[in-house]
Amino acid sequence: MTGNLRRRIIILLIFLGAVAGFAGGVWRYGYLQALDQIAQRGEADLTLATDRLKGQLQLYQQLAVLTAEHPVVRAVLLGMDPALALDLLQQAADKTTALDVLLVNPAGEILSSANGTGPDTMMSSPAFRRALQGALGETHGINAATGLRAYSFAAPVFTPLGRVAGALIVVANIDRVESEWRGARPSVFFTDAQGEVFISNRSELLFWKRQPDGGLMPPNGRAMDFAVQHTGPHAIWFENWSPYVPRRALYLSRHLPVIDMTAEALIDVDPARRLAWLQAAVVAAISLAFGAFLFLAAERRRTLALANARLETRVAERTAELSQANHALRHEVAERTAAEAALKKAQADLVQAGKLSALGQMSAGISHELNQPLMAIQQYAENGAAFLDRNKPDRAAQNLTRISAMANRMARIIKNLRAFARQESEPVIRVDLTAVIEQALELSETRLRNDGISLRWTPPNAPVHVMGGEVRLGQVLVNLIGNAADAMTASPIKEIAISLRQEGDKTCLEVADTGPGIREPERIFDPFYSTKEVGAGDGMGLGLSISYGLVQSFGGAIRGRNRAQGGAVFTVELTAAPDPHRQGADAA
Repeated sequence: MTGNLRRRIIILLIFLGAVAGFAGGVWRYGYLQALDQIAQRGEADLTLATDRLKGQLQLYQQLAVLTAEHPVVRAVLLGMDPALALDLLQQAADKTTALDVLLVNPAGEILSSANGTGPDTMMSSPAFRRALQGALGETHGINAATGLRAYSFAAPVFTPLGRVAGALIVVANIDRVESEWRGARPSVFFTDAQGEVFISNRSELLFWKRQPDGGLMPPNGRAMDFAVQHTGPHAIWFENWSPYVPRRALYLSRHLPVIDMTAEALIDVDPARRLAWLQAAVVAAISLAFGAFLFLAAERRRTLALANARLETRVAERTAELSQANHALRHEVAERTAAEAALKKAQADLVQAGKLSALGQMSAGISHELNQPLMAIQQYAENGAAFLDRNKPDRAAQNLTRISAMANRMARIIKNLRAFARQESEPVIRVDLTAVIEQALELSETRLRNDGISLRWTPPNAPVHVMGGEVRLGQVLVNLIGNAADAMTASPIKEIAISLRQEGDKTCLEVADTGPGIREPERIFDPFYSTKEVGAGDGMGLGLSISYGLVQSFGGAIRGRNRAQGGAVFTVELTAAPDPHRQGADAA
């Protein structure tokens, strides 16, 4: 780096630093000025919100005071029938949309109620106890009968001799008070003496608690992101409480001794920041434009002096570069021709490899799925030979019939596996799921008995029809039962539970075991995935993968998860079959 270039870089850095510092000062000044204006508007908005709230609550306060002086109210408290005041209280509640209007005697007993939302006794109410002392009482909280927020005014009722004969309580519905200004700007909330948000135009902040650092915490006690930054005389809150509460907000507050609450507001300061950034950007742009003009003027004079000297040199260099580029281009053409030939050969090899992989997957699936019928045929054959030795040809014939049925079943299995390997869609028919379960259990009976596995299965009283394939459903269920039996080999308690339940237009079949559970639930349906040790059995890791494809072939779904009490449970979700009799009636 030459000394001239170094000097120019230093001057440029000093200039950029000066521009940045000047723009930063402009941003700070503009930001404070904008915050002052936002604070003035915010104070006005907060005053309007507090006046609106006090005005709405004052209507219920006046209702309590005026109704307490009604002759019917005084007469009921002095011994007349409480039913005389019911019509008066109901009219007052209906016309003012009050949550309830109550007439209470000095013992705290409710003599009459407009809407019947009062508790058994009012002695625990601070507002009522205040009214018994001859003063107007106020309190707020959650109405036990309706679960709504309520603000109550209790006005004393005096006898002609000046004694307190009872109290008339007006309960205001805070939801109705908020309804006129909910969602308005800015975000305003009112906290009581305990620091709890009781009233707000942002319903998501209700019942949040004040924290020592000044922020709020939700009722569930989960800490929320919060920070405070003081900019000049203003406090800026940084939080992420709600999409409808600004994340960066100017905080304003005002105590309201009339209702013993604190009004607080959060005003978005992003407009002030945008204005400050705009002012700083304009100043920086003007400064940079002026500096760039001076720099370009100096550079122009220096560049013109060097241009003529460099022109001849660049012409010679360019000619040499073009010669080299032409040679490189010819070499690149030859390389691309060779690469294209290699690509075609690689594509042909990939096609052949894909064919071999598909053939291997189909062969592995057939060998796995035919293993269970072959074992059943072997068992029936041995049983038939034993019956012939015992001179029981009828029983032997039964076993031979079952062997024939197993052979037919193997043919159907091969057909279904071929359709699965080709991703074909087999016809979906109306199938009795209960009969399929019984057939699968009959096929697995010997295995369960030999392994000492108990079965919990209570067939429903009526057939349960679903849309699917009888053979494919049988394959899925036998596979799930076999996997459950394999999983419980080392379990002290061996039990398989099968159940059916209806969820809307879906029928769910569940197979649960008491084994060790699923080690990797997200991989159980992957092909060739198995948790069995090498040499532990004949499993190839294809059973659940094939079951997954079979269930999906008729619009179903299968899921596996671990149970809280131990073991695994597989759920097969099937579409319930429509009732053909009902369809015929609807068509008629």
